[in-house]
Amino acid sequence: MRVDGREVPVSGSLLQPRTRRTSDILRVVLSAVFTAVVITGSLITRPQWENLERSVSEIVGFLTPEQSNLVYILYGIAILALPFAILVRLIWGGQWKLLGGFLSAGLIALLLFSITGTGFSAPRWHLSEPEQVNTFLSQFLDDPRWIAMLAATLTVASPWLPARWRRWWWTLLLAFVPIHLVVSLVVPARALLGLAVGWLVGAVIVLVVGTPTLEVPLDAAVRVLARRGFQVTAFQVVRPAGRGPLVLSAKTEADPLIVEMYGQNQRSRSALRQLRRWLTIRPGEYPTLFGSMRRAVEHRALMGIAIGDLGLGSNRPLTVAALDRGWMMYAHTEPRGVPLAAEHGEQMLVKVWQALGTLHEGQITHGDLRAEDIRIVDGDVRFSGFMMSEFGTYDVRFQSDVAQLLLTSAALFGPETAVRTALELMGPQRVLSASRRLTKTAIPQQVRKAVPNVGEVMKATRDEVAVQTDQDKIEAARITRFSRNQIIQLVLLIGLVYVAYPYISAAPGFFSELQQANWWWAALGLAVSALTYLGAAMALWACASEEVNFRNLLFMQVANTFAATTTPAGVGGLALSVRFLQKSGLGAVRATAAVALQQTIQVVTHLVLLVFFSVAAGVSTNLSHFVPSATILYLVAGTLLGLLGVTMFVPKIRRWLVHEVRPQLADVLAQLKDLARRPGRLAMIVGGCATTTLGMALALWASIEAFGGSTTFVTVTIVTMIGGTLASAAPTPGGVGAVEAALIGGLAAFGVAATIAVPAVLLYRVLTCWLPVFCGWAIMRWLTSNDMI
Repeated sequence: MRVDGREVPVSGSLLQPRTRRTSDILRVVLSAVFTAVVITGSLITRPQWENLERSVSEIVGFLTPEQSNLVYILYGIAILALPFAILVRLIWGGQWKLLGGFLSAGLIALLLFSITGTGFSAPRWHLSEPEQVNTFLSQFLDDPRWIAMLAATLTVASPWLPARWRRWWWTLLLAFVPIHLVVSLVVPARALLGLAVGWLVGAVIVLVVGTPTLEVPLDAAVRVLARRGFQVTAFQVVRPAGRGPLVLSAKTEADPLIVEMYGQNQRSRSALRQLRRWLTIRPGEYPTLFGSMRRAVEHRALMGIAIGDLGLGSNRPLTVAALDRGWMMYAHTEPRGVPLAAEHGEQMLVKVWQALGTLHEGQITHGDLRAEDIRIVDGDVRFSGFMMSEFGTYDVRFQSDVAQLLLTSAALFGPETAVRTALELMGPQRVLSASRRLTKTAIPQQVRKAVPNVGEVMKATRDEVAVQTDQDKIEAARITRFSRNQIIQLVLLIGLVYVAYPYISAAPGFFSELQQANWWWAALGLAVSALTYLGAAMALWACASEEVNFRNLLFMQVANTFAATTTPAGVGGLALSVRFLQKSGLGAVRATAAVALQQTIQVVTHLVLLVFFSVAAGVSTNLSHFVPSATILYLVAGTLLGLLGVTMFVPKIRRWLVHEVRPQLADVLAQLKDLARRPGRLAMIVGGCATTTLGMALALWASIEAFGGSTTFVTVTIVTMIGGTLASAAPTPGGVGAVEAALIGGLAAFGVAATIAVPAVLLYRVLTCWLPVFCGWAIMRWLTSNDMI
């Protein structure tokens, strides 16, 4: 590189990888989304859009036919001349590489719209057909190939054009939409599609060819440093541009310098990261949003000056400058000393904590306490890397610093030493508060990546803090705007609305039938449905060795209906039960084993009752109404075999089975053996499980009687158990749809008329599913607010 008559060599690659060109990637993503929206709108809502356009055109179409014709002619001439104007400018400027991308984009966009179902369709742009100029120009103005070619070529050329030209030419191209409305025409759907596809093609070409912002203005950086009195003789790339800035080492006649270059892609990436944090993280957890990259770089330099005034800076800021093509430069001296390491010993760790305390006394937080940013200079501690630093910030930022240093020091010196030192110098309260932030969400990504096996280190450090401060458990701090329980409840509510929507349409007919029902039988069904929750609570209470509050457990069973109904196969209900038992004092293994024991006995009781009532029925009937087809059975069997194969060949799953599932199965078997020696507890569990199964059958029988049906309780029990078992394999949340179909088909197989079976099953589902679901949602919120789940 030659600057002002002298050669300044540059070693290393300055080109940013395509995977790190955030601005170009974002342009491709946005153009792809816009293309998908246009295609979807054309296929689904095009008639509505055309009607809207006609209405708008009638409102804004104030021109006379002669005036509209003149406007159409002038705009058509401008659109026809636009690509040639861009082409002439590129040739005049000698931008031959860009010219290749320009022509490629136009040709690709043209070819995409020339391929039809019958083959290749060449454009028909000629003067022989029309007799009027406006008719000729409409060939281009309404042709999607011309619009696509214009959009593609303008997208490729835009980054290289002056801002004023770029704005005027894009305004001219996009004006075809209002022009059509003003002259009382409807915007052709294919023309709008051409605009979208052309933008997408141009965005992809730009990603391949590149933009002027990829050219690093090192010559301007050399001149800025020369004005500050530093004559740069050579540059060496220390870290290529990517997630962070381009970092170079600049050799000067005196000491070498570090030059950091921030470009458009770093600005775009920073904006996206700040937007994500603003949407997901509570205020105060991260540094304040900056309005521009220039403000962020200036902030870093100012924080370096402030920390240097405290005598804790390992480098000295020199200059910040805005360069050509949107680049920002930040130059500072090389960091002194060496990064903190285990070899420095515990005495140095004490000095690190003391230095952090001095920093906090000056109301400054660091925010990025990796080992490489903690420097040891002649036995003293210094800091570097101040992009996340803040002055006079919230208390949570100070806690975050302590948590980061706990993690970094635990990785170097071990959790026991790191926690003991922190407690001695920071005090138990500050360390306890900070240890709650040892989570994946609270620790910045760059700090986590600097620690090997970060998950294990964080867990070990939290446990060590709990041991040394005599705490039973350290609750994780919530730093997100929305908690996990809130997100889960929102998803469950959306799932509930989704699965319940098909049955809302049947509500008018069902309510008309309900007016003729016997309400005493319906009340009996509701009472019996309530007894099932008492039975389920009694069974789980006995499985948990009677160590939880029975009243709260009964409430949890009602909330369980909400969780089980809104998740496939009832997995939400099982998870809620385990969580409640854990919050009640049982360990994770014991809680899971208790739920597994209840489910095991529930299945065994269900099968025993099914066999008993099948024998008691003494009749044969056609069960094909609610037995799945052979295809479904084969699909289920194949899925199970596939899952079995996965467990055999995936080491991570094998380890999970050995270390997680196997201990729980062993605990279940041990409890089964213990139950064999305690018949009273076994009878309570079996009785609770039987109450659940028989209560559901009795509720269905009462619903049938409410509509004047007549069938035996034994028949209804068989239908309930077989239909419920088959429907439990359905992928819909709570088996919605599958349960209804199975029960109606089962009742029909036993001779119950459809006029009785359909409203009876719907009433049964209202009593046993939908009413408890709405009650369960309120109870689930109450349990959450009281920290029981």
